[in-house]
Amino acid sequence: MGWLKNLLLRNICLKRVTLLKALGFVLLLSVISSFLFSYHLMNFRPFRRISQPPQPRVTCRIDPLMPRNLSHQPHDHRSKERHRLGRRALIIVETQYSKPGTKIRNLLDAWRIDSKVEAVANSLPSLTHGEKGKFAVVFFENFSTYLNMDSWNRQLLDKYCQSFSVGIVGFVQAKDEESTLENIEGFPLTVEYNVQLVDYRLNIYSDVWRVTKPGEIFEGGLPGDTWSVFHFNDSNYEPLAYSLLLSTLENQPDYDSEEKYRVPVIHDRGQVDGIQRVLFGGSLDFWLHHVMLMDIISYLSHGKLSMTLDRYIQIDIDDIFVGKEGTRMKVEDVEALVASQKRLQAAVDGFHFNLGFSGRYYLHGTPEEDAGDKKLLEYRHQFWWFGHMYRHEQAHKLDLSSLESTMISNKQFAQDYDIPVTQHYAVAPHHSGVYPVHEELYQGWRSIWDIKVTSTEEYPSLYPFWRRRGFIHNGIMVLPRQTCGLYTHTVFVADFKSGLQDLEENFKGGELFLTILYTPFNIFMTHMNNYGNDRLALYTFEGVVKFIQCWTNLHLLSVPPVQLGINYFHMFPEEKDPIWQNPCDYKRHIAIWSQNKSCNRLPRFLVVGPQKTGTTALYSFLSMHPGVTSNVNSPTTFEEVQFFSSNNYYKGLDWYMEFFPDPANTSATMLFEKSATYFDNENVPQRVFSLIPRAKIICILIDPAKRAYSWYQHMRSKADVTALNYTFYSIITADERMPRHVRELQSRCLVPGMYAQHLVRWLDYFPSRQVFIIDGEQLRNNPIHVMHKLQQFLHVQPYFDYSQHLRYDSQKGFFCQVLTDRRNKCLGRSKGRTYQPMDEVSAAHLRHFYRKYNINLSKLLNRLNTPVPDWLQEALSDED
Repeated sequence: MGWLKNLLLRNICLKRVTLLKALGFVLLLSVISSFLFSYHLMNFRPFRRISQPPQPRVTCRIDPLMPRNLSHQPHDHRSKERHRLGRRALIIVETQYSKPGTKIRNLLDAWRIDSKVEAVANSLPSLTHGEKGKFAVVFFENFSTYLNMDSWNRQLLDKYCQSFSVGIVGFVQAKDEESTLENIEGFPLTVEYNVQLVDYRLNIYSDVWRVTKPGEIFEGGLPGDTWSVFHFNDSNYEPLAYSLLLSTLENQPDYDSEEKYRVPVIHDRGQVDGIQRVLFGGSLDFWLHHVMLMDIISYLSHGKLSMTLDRYIQIDIDDIFVGKEGTRMKVEDVEALVASQKRLQAAVDGFHFNLGFSGRYYLHGTPEEDAGDKKLLEYRHQFWWFGHMYRHEQAHKLDLSSLESTMISNKQFAQDYDIPVTQHYAVAPHHSGVYPVHEELYQGWRSIWDIKVTSTEEYPSLYPFWRRRGFIHNGIMVLPRQTCGLYTHTVFVADFKSGLQDLEENFKGGELFLTILYTPFNIFMTHMNNYGNDRLALYTFEGVVKFIQCWTNLHLLSVPPVQLGINYFHMFPEEKDPIWQNPCDYKRHIAIWSQNKSCNRLPRFLVVGPQKTGTTALYSFLSMHPGVTSNVNSPTTFEEVQFFSSNNYYKGLDWYMEFFPDPANTSATMLFEKSATYFDNENVPQRVFSLIPRAKIICILIDPAKRAYSWYQHMRSKADVTALNYTFYSIITADERMPRHVRELQSRCLVPGMYAQHLVRWLDYFPSRQVFIIDGEQLRNNPIHVMHKLQQFLHVQPYFDYSQHLRYDSQKGFFCQVLTDRRNKCLGRSKGRTYQPMDEVSAAHLRHFYRKYNINLSKLLNRLNTPVPDWLQEALSDED
């Protein structure tokens, strides 16, 4: 056993050596850490604040060529003549996804101008509707496309522009070759390509300018080296802008001679052929072209596509009293805030900073910062105020009781310190609970604060900024909120890579400037620490206001938040109704959505109708499938939730999801809903697509005449007074002189049967692979085959053999669920009801009425590779 003893002693010695090495390594790390920590203490600066916060330094540079006594007023482009034009633009592109065309479309979208994009390879779309022109202006992303159009389309477009006084905007694209000169065929114009330009000034005498204020000079190099400039000697052409060739500036730096200027944007006034055109020699990458284009569109459309000159400005300062020590406002910062507000009030009518506070953190800074808190309250009556949460809590994490408690605490704080919270406005910390909607937040706001308006940057999404919109929910107006390039982590000049240059690029033609240019209503989010430290918010907003004054005729103003909301929805009434989206499709929304909610409680497919085509039978068949589960019944509409087609939609997403079981509590793999009112409702396809874009859509079609008569009989069975007092023929032939209730019943009889126009609306949102069309006659006569095909379409598991579970019931006259060898479970007495056949006069009228709709349906089904039902073939083969 001696060898074992030696082995044990050897292992013990090895362990001692290993332990000593480990202790030595730890000791070495301690020494290094101590050295680094000491160095950090000696060199650490708790503040990166510069000695003197920067002051705004934007000044207007007046064009020396501009006469001193010339004052410019914005032009009113509205014409005394009545131009029969729609508020829409046509964009001709080389390909559907070209970058220049996309930029034009996005700009129009930002300015809320509807547009149609057409690829050059296609024929021109229909340009007129009756005696009205559809488009008020026509864009060519590449003007060469217009020049090279085939003679038929060119003549058609020119004739349209001449007849309706429609103008054309074209962009002259760069050439692959080096700088070249080229004559434009058919125009007394020469284009010089691929030049570099510096300095940019506007023609102060042009009638085009409305938003744009000529007389200012953009100094320095223009973006890009592929500009085109125009040479002409014809009074029909008017320059809209002038610039210098970089080569000229380098060789002859004399600004006095007008002959040295080149023309990068030119206006063809239409004196020759009756068509006004504006040609750009540069792209929309240059910010000033955005301002100019806004005016050019207004001018060429005779004011049809003008935007208001008013720009509402509200600057919210969130997180008052919130913030860690060393980043909060001090007395001198508060004094600077008050002084800045006075300067801004001279430029922005009615302006006040709007301060949002969380009372729990009052006097939680350094002594200097606590003095700043007190100084804010000394000036409290000079500002507007709104409440956050007392502890700055995120609303989506709290129930109603907790939310009301924190609101009450914050309200009590305001009362204790006499803070005038009178604007009926609030903002939730981190925008939590506003959108996606946390219903408890809206309830608490109304009950505790009597909130009437709020704002968020999250609807429908954060980016792009120009697509943010408003909506109204639970009596509270929700307005779009904008960012300004400053955040809680950008409080010092040093926080920006290029320092003040980054800030100035933001408001000198950058995103902040463009936000105000594009958006009539601007609510900006800032934070308290943006006004302390290096006071970057004051620098930014005073800078952008001055820059706007230099370059535009925009009228800046502020009104109290409630009035702002009223004005917003007066201008954009179409935005009052919200569009609910799936929170799980956007990670920012998931982060501010309650953890006890699940997107799995949304249907995977919808049976959308129309009514009286067999939707209830299909619902009963689907409910038999072990892999499928429907919503629970509604107390008012039974198996139909009717969420997307009724006022139920305004009850919100939480209300809708309560109708569906938690997937964890059911063995079914698919949730579905059947609401037959969805099919022909104009709003439903967009609403469904916004919430469940991957859902599959199922509809059932029968002979529309048969469907119309079935609806009439259905209403008679419900003791509807109109149906009981009027014959079917008098209903379907009613004209405008008939009472309203008669015409309403006529609409419900006839309109759902215009199948093609409703299907096209669904197909505008859903690809055809997600739409399944069932022949209602086949569903009635051979449901087993239909359900087999439907299971394949849905990819539902397990496969359910309906031949073992359905059989024909001779007494009912349709298929029913098999219970036992002798017993069936059929639909209720209201289903399969028998009534007198339709009279021949009514049948003949409906055959004629529906013929054009049936023709359109046949064409649509053929395009979708869907079999044409027998009833449709028979209807189309009938000769009237």
